[in-house]
Amino acid sequence: MEKKILQMFLAGQLIMSLVACEADNEIVKTETISADEKITLEVWNRKVEISTQFEEMILAYEMENQGVDITVRTVGGGVDDRSDLIAQLAAGKGPDIFTNGGDEEAKLWSKYLEDLSDQPWVENVFEEALTSMKIDDKIYGMPINLEGYGFIYNKDLFKEAGIETLPKTLTELIAAAEKLEASGIMPFAIGYYEKWKLGHLLNIAFAHQEDPDAFIKGLNDGTQEIERNQKFKDLVGLLDVTIRYGNENPLTTDYNMEVSLFATGNAAMIQQGNWIQPMVDQQTPNMNIGFLPIPINDDPKNDALAVGVPNYWVVNKQTNPEKKKEAKKFLNWMVSSEQGTQFMTEQFKFIPAFKNIETNNLGPLADDIIRYAKDEKTLSFNWFKYPGGARDVFDHEFGLAMQAYVGKQLNHDQLLQELQKSWEKAARK
Repeated sequence: MEKKILQMFLAGQLIMSLVACEADNEIVKTETISADEKITLEVWNRKVEISTQFEEMILAYEMENQGVDITVRTVGGGVDDRSDLIAQLAAGKGPDIFTNGGDEEAKLWSKYLEDLSDQPWVENVFEEALTSMKIDDKIYGMPINLEGYGFIYNKDLFKEAGIETLPKTLTELIAAAEKLEASGIMPFAIGYYEKWKLGHLLNIAFAHQEDPDAFIKGLNDGTQEIERNQKFKDLVGLLDVTIRYGNENPLTTDYNMEVSLFATGNAAMIQQGNWIQPMVDQQTPNMNIGFLPIPINDDPKNDALAVGVPNYWVVNKQTNPEKKKEAKKFLNWMVSSEQGTQFMTEQFKFIPAFKNIETNNLGPLADDIIRYAKDEKTLSFNWFKYPGGARDVFDHEFGLAMQAYVGKQLNHDQLLQELQKSWEKAARK
């Protein structure tokens, strides 16, 4: 699916400039709200990397819509964002706009998801980007963007260490790490305080299955096992490499600390995605960086980046009609107005999932993702296909087990056994 999304994105660039103006004119016609009919909205945002820029975009929207007051609650990074959202919704104080990952998570949260099938933005979205948020042919979420991840590397430090051939296999990655270390450069910045990051790493083992969806189905019906699967064994070997050549105290190194280590030139590589481009830009503008694949073995198929839609904006079905109307208007403004689309591309550095949005100056990380997509070298996002939705298994169970392994509380075999047990427990619910 991810390959198709990016192929459609690339083809869409040929007609963007013609469509953008027409789309903008359509949306701006929405009726305005007077000051004496003030509407307040709460947006629950989990993209901590763009918290400041997102607040600025909200201010721009409020300037255009004087009768609207939007509060943003940014929760993510090292915070348990899902528990925070569950608590709000359970108390009847849920946000008017929040995020959902689609697939199993969309089914799990369906009673809170407003049908968005009739929204103007639907005409401009890449069709394949909607697959995860369709239930009974109805659309319940607007894709935030397209993202990709792998190992991001500092090109200047690689040059300093004399690395001329970029590593695409595990053997080559180890050789590069040894060269960096011999040159007095720390190879990896690793922040394993973040369980979600370990979940992203584990996804690579799922994505390298011959048929990831069939493998997940096999895990659910008991015909497949994580602990006996070679790709997962290989993945743990790669984890060992990052620990061996990474910073001390990875379990107390959080998201911001990890990115700072990399952005300030204190480490040559980091396992992250293009979403950190704004964070890097803030610390080191014009940093000379790019993407490497995450190789779990020496198979040539390792030369790929994981690419897909990370999350969707959804409107709370249980909020009142006026708020729902304004929430939908805001989402349309974000992906159709001149100001909204400028924030998405120029400030957020998002790869848009919409044909009408022009893409300029997204940064070197987005450029590499697009290049990998052109070459048809992409891997799938799979965590929202896990039983019961991603968060219980992906962020909690898997993350805790992998942290225990990093902390030497589990050995290689015990880790794989714990991962298998976690899946079986989730599949039984």
